[in-house]
Amino acid sequence: MRRICLLCILIALSNSFINAQDLYMPRNIKNAYTEGIRSLTGAPGSNYWQNKGVYDISITVHADTRSISGTEKIVYSNNSPDTLKSLAIRFVNNIHKPQAPRSGFHSNDFLDSGLHISSFKINGTVYDINSDNWSTINAVRLKSSMRPHSNATLEIEWSYPLSKQSGREGQIDSTTFYCAYSYPRVSVYDDYNGWDMIPHTDRQEFYNDFNDYTLNVTAPKNFVVWATGDLLNPSEVLQPAIAQRLKASYTSDSVIQIASFDEMREGKITLQNDWNTWKFKADHITDVCFAASKNYVWDAASVMVDAKNNRRASVQSAYNDTAKDFHSYTKFAQHALSFFSTQWPGVPYPFSKMTSFQGYADMEYPMMINDGTTNNLHFAQLVADHEIAHTYFPFYMGINETRYAFMDEGWATTFEYLIGIEENGKAAADMVYKAFRIRRYINDPSTEEDQPIISMSTQVSGAGYGNNSYGKASLSYLAVKDLLGDDLFKKALHHYMDNWNGKHPIPWDYFYSMNTGSGQNLNWFWNNWFFSNNYIDLKVENAQPKNNKTVITIQNVGGFAIPFDIIATTKDGKQITQHFTPAVWSKNEKNITVTIDNKTAVSSVKLDGGIFMDATPGDNEYKL
Repeated sequence: MRRICLLCILIALSNSFINAQDLYMPRNIKNAYTEGIRSLTGAPGSNYWQNKGVYDISITVHADTRSISGTEKIVYSNNSPDTLKSLAIRFVNNIHKPQAPRSGFHSNDFLDSGLHISSFKINGTVYDINSDNWSTINAVRLKSSMRPHSNATLEIEWSYPLSKQSGREGQIDSTTFYCAYSYPRVSVYDDYNGWDMIPHTDRQEFYNDFNDYTLNVTAPKNFVVWATGDLLNPSEVLQPAIAQRLKASYTSDSVIQIASFDEMREGKITLQNDWNTWKFKADHITDVCFAASKNYVWDAASVMVDAKNNRRASVQSAYNDTAKDFHSYTKFAQHALSFFSTQWPGVPYPFSKMTSFQGYADMEYPMMINDGTTNNLHFAQLVADHEIAHTYFPFYMGINETRYAFMDEGWATTFEYLIGIEENGKAAADMVYKAFRIRRYINDPSTEEDQPIISMSTQVSGAGYGNNSYGKASLSYLAVKDLLGDDLFKKALHHYMDNWNGKHPIPWDYFYSMNTGSGQNLNWFWNNWFFSNNYIDLKVENAQPKNNKTVITIQNVGGFAIPFDIIATTKDGKQITQHFTPAVWSKNEKNITVTIDNKTAVSSVKLDGGIFMDATPGDNEYKL
């Protein structure tokens, strides 16, 4: 009897795997599930693991030569079940080396010599490193293998020039620098790919472990430093009155100007030492970055992000005083942190600070954004909203942006749209979303761009990369929101985020978490949106009156399971609008028949997908 029960259990488990896993999985991904590292419930499996580093970094900003030098100590923990025979070291800024892979033309001002390592030790043993031959990623063969569940201590001394052409990092002006990806790091070793050895390009974004960081930045007199993490020693770098202003801002709803342009110019901000060392601390975070300037003004305030625990976050801005839109950035960030904490995604902002820095990138970093300036305040706020939304994806959730950009860019685009509704009204938000995020995708005549969203981001290019990562992915999230309704969607989304906060989710973890969190098997929907070459194109094939009803036949030419409205115009000129969620496509994804009630005869019916823009809108109307 016992044997029969065990056999039944094994058969049931096997069947549940087959039924739940009717989504395509590459072999390496499937192994992670069969080995219990990941689970078909969407939660991390009982054998889940991830590696970690504890980084102690000291950096010096050489303003005269516009270069960076630094030393770091990394205690790296191999929490995997594998013996590591090498460590992969990543330095993103080697993208500036002339021989680095890039997606397009770059000027000479973008190019520099890259990373120079002057000393490299592991567990006290000196390694002979020629970093001149390094790309953005390089494997260092270990002299002694690293056993499972053991630690290794790396000590590195290094330097690199700041690129003259600033983008995500580099020289903003002659006395202003944005320093991102500014230290050598251990690349990610994970359960489905081993070492992340994908070379970085100017298109791909990032994939990092959750590490603990101590960051010391030494800068010349009168340079202010902003960075990821808490400033530990304001009284050691700021003049007393300035330190007091900063302290007051931590509990202030009103914006306080910490440093004006005149005060910066007159040397009234930092202590008047030849060099000041700014000390920052951040734990369990995927990266740290910093910026330094001797001419930027500095604003700060705070905002309540977790009323239950009475927790506020500091909101700061650093910018050239001539950048008119940046005078509003502290207010923009206050509003964004409040909305994201309480509305969508409705998870309290997880960090202690958010700094908006005026640069050129329109790019997110943990606790910081680097945005260009614009004369359009509405667009400036949209950009700020989008970059701050990335707090949750990929910094709260450790997304592999390099492979699956849709897992973070799609969500940031969705939250950008939802906060836009609150800021400007639905009509305006719809108009901006369609014009800025969807129109290029819909109007692209090239079928080559209709690649499945699940395609690895490293394997699509051109418009296909942008469409998959931003517009199409965002539409998929808004479609499932419409399908489930706001309350159930938020419950399922929170289930996914609770499962994978501080960990490394992959797309299947999202799919299965949403299934479990919603209590529904949505695999038909995931297959329809993520694993197909579908696009958006509905057609009204027929409409006929029947017993005070109108029976409408709709063909889904493009294939995507989208929500839509039917607007029926009666013969006396009135309109009847009925909404249909993507659930109508769950049984037949190509053809459906729907019915609307009408007491007065209908003269025409029209499909309206709203932000789900139709590729051929001319066949969306039918006259009876």
